[in-house]
Amino acid sequence: MSSSAIPAVRLSGVSRQFGEYKALDSVSLDIFDGEFFSMLGPSGSGKTTCLRLIAGFDQPNAGRVELHGQDVTDLPPYEREVNTVFQDYALFPHMSVGDNIAYGLMIKKVSKAERIKRVAEMLELVRLPGMEKRRPSQLSGGQRQRVALARALINRPRVLLLDEPLGALDLKLRKEMQIELKQLQREVGITFVYVTHDQEEALTMSDRIAVMEHGHVLQVGTPLDIYETPNSRFVADFIGETNFISGTLASIDGVRGEFRADGLKIVALVEPGIQPGTPATLAVRPERIALTEAPPGDTPNAFLADVVERIYVGTDTRFGVRLAPTVSLRVRRQNLGSASLPALSDSGAKVWVSWTPDSARILPG
Repeated sequence: MSSSAIPAVRLSGVSRQFGEYKALDSVSLDIFDGEFFSMLGPSGSGKTTCLRLIAGFDQPNAGRVELHGQDVTDLPPYEREVNTVFQDYALFPHMSVGDNIAYGLMIKKVSKAERIKRVAEMLELVRLPGMEKRRPSQLSGGQRQRVALARALINRPRVLLLDEPLGALDLKLRKEMQIELKQLQREVGITFVYVTHDQEEALTMSDRIAVMEHGHVLQVGTPLDIYETPNSRFVADFIGETNFISGTLASIDGVRGEFRADGLKIVALVEPGIQPGTPATLAVRPERIALTEAPPGDTPNAFLADVVERIYVGTDTRFGVRLAPTVSLRVRRQNLGSASLPALSDSGAKVWVSWTPDSARILPG
């Protein structure tokens, strides 16, 4: 991945409106050359509209689309060095696998010998050697997905656009294909722009992620950035599981602040721009909270709580604990040696919960 001055894809103040509905509202994004970049968000967030604008299937009402420094806003799809893989694969059922993959080369009138050579190279790349004579109906879902990838890559695009390409696969195969797709992207070395609503998928494969909602980009960063330092309640809630406590930011000391809710005083990192005395939300991940039978060591965030729920799920045990009348938390404890603390076997047990100040964030609202 290269973060050179000229990005592979640049959206500058791009807006797209359909009647009264604003699908995108002044979106600006830079996607680096050779990067696996994911657009993540719920349905209606604008991610697929972004992809269509990059592909040239649609044009913005305002703003500019650039590919490797060239303004392509008004260029048709066939004049852009991009290709697209769709969720339904869009394979021709009456054609063999080889002819499906070679279709773009046939349109360009590439010689038959060159087509055969490059189809064989693509089948090796997607780990389907010798499958060129089969029909799509003779392939599994994962194999059809690989054929669609091979067909998109054979034209050697500089940017590959992928619109939820794993959405039709079952969960086990989907997880396997996530790893294969990332390995494939590393091998070919081109820019992948990937659209998904699946947070785990984005975290697994991406170099960077743009989290979108209602036509806006809320945050762009590495998977680590997005998960560990969400900049809003929406991002914290959409990426992984998070506890939220409503209260007030009482004071700020450097990057940390004191948060108050229902008689509790909690020290945590503060998202920039929040003023003391204003309503705020504290976010803390369930796996960052420790459970102990005895009071923990020196930490400002330690509270005696009631266990109200205990659920064993194999790899971990999940607890519901109540710290105050209006403050309850979900806690996840990995099952390493035993399922849980003996004292927590029944609801109503007392337990100490604690977390470090840097494990929680105070967010706006």
